[in-house]
Amino acid sequence: MSGQSITDRIAAAQHSMTGSGISKAVCKATTHEVSGPKKKHLDYLIHCTNEMNVSIPQLADTLFERTANSSWVVVFKALITTHHLMMYGNERLIQYLASRNTLFNLNNFLDKGALQGYDMSTFIRRYSRYLNEKAMSYRLVAVDFTKMKRGIDGVMRTMNIEKLIKTLPIIQNQLDALLDFQASPNELSNGVINAGFMLLFKDSIRLFAAYNEGVINLLEKYFDMKKNQCKDALDIYKKFLCRMTKLSEFLKVAECLCSHPGAKLLASDLDSSLANLVGNLQFGGTPIKKPDMQWSQQGEKKLTGGHNWQNKTMSTTPWTSAPMAPQPMPVPVNGLFYTSYSPSPMAFPMATPQVPVYGMVPPQMAQMGGVSVMAPQQIMYNQPVLRPTNPFAPMPGAQMQFM
Repeated sequence: MSGQSITDRIAAAQHSMTGSGISKAVCKATTHEVSGPKKKHLDYLIHCTNEMNVSIPQLADTLFERTANSSWVVVFKALITTHHLMMYGNERLIQYLASRNTLFNLNNFLDKGALQGYDMSTFIRRYSRYLNEKAMSYRLVAVDFTKMKRGIDGVMRTMNIEKLIKTLPIIQNQLDALLDFQASPNELSNGVINAGFMLLFKDSIRLFAAYNEGVINLLEKYFDMKKNQCKDALDIYKKFLCRMTKLSEFLKVAECLCSHPGAKLLASDLDSSLANLVGNLQFGGTPIKKPDMQWSQQGEKKLTGGHNWQNKTMSTTPWTSAPMAPQPMPVPVNGLFYTSYSPSPMAFPMATPQVPVYGMVPPQMAQMGGVSVMAPQQIMYNQPVLRPTNPFAPMPGAQMQFM
């Protein structure tokens, strides 16, 4: 179903005739149209919360009446409108909602008459539980965790030990209710649930910022606590680590939504101290990515062997135990190579430095059988060797010195 229904038009006309601007705006914000509430209606309602002559109980009751509708679209949009006003409206609204004995009673809500009724009804029940928990948190501490002052001189960083241990579990309960929304990217399939999810996302960032600062304060004061306080603090910290894992899964879904057309996040709405936590999430269209680790895997494979491997600093000469016929061997002399015959080497890898060693005699040319070879010189072999079983046996590959 798309567009406003006949019922929506009739209800808006009735409110226009009675002169109730609030009721008309609520009706317009919670139509049967499968899209989020329009900004102009939400802005008008925010303005109403700041007007002293506006009855906040009347505004809240009008929203509650819309949640009694049988359509999941109307109910969902009524919850979104309420949540939006709790976030951006005057504090009088959330104060009134916290003072009520009951708020949203939608635990058994189910829309069987729509195509997406069953799926969306599940998220309506979860969403209403979070809004109830948000109002309950305000009743217990008389402050909205998503709006409190943050930073090194913020509320959670300067709170004393006794109050901190009582406050952090309240934040935990509210964050648990938020993370229980549990929507997958495939389930964010329409503008209504997307609008609600974006509000939850913004709350999660700000709520976790307060939660994180409270835990930092808790750890800083840990060694000044009493024994029973240390036990409570340790339990809080363990739960904090578990919720970090759940929040990372929630943010992965948010990342998929931010690639969704029409969904934009403003960097000013987010706490800059959580940039590392968010990871690859896009803020204002700019992706924040972790640095990629590049490994020279090809070079590492060559280190394990292969006929193409060459050492840039050391030259390796193969040695074999079986006697072999003399083989021609190129000998470098003043930049030119001359052919020489060398005896058969032994089976032990031996590396010789190609750079001059202190004390080495400069190469001199000598004539042996008409073949140009290098004169004897001092050569040092400094690599480790394998010692044989018999200590008195000659050790192949031992350190040798030619004078």
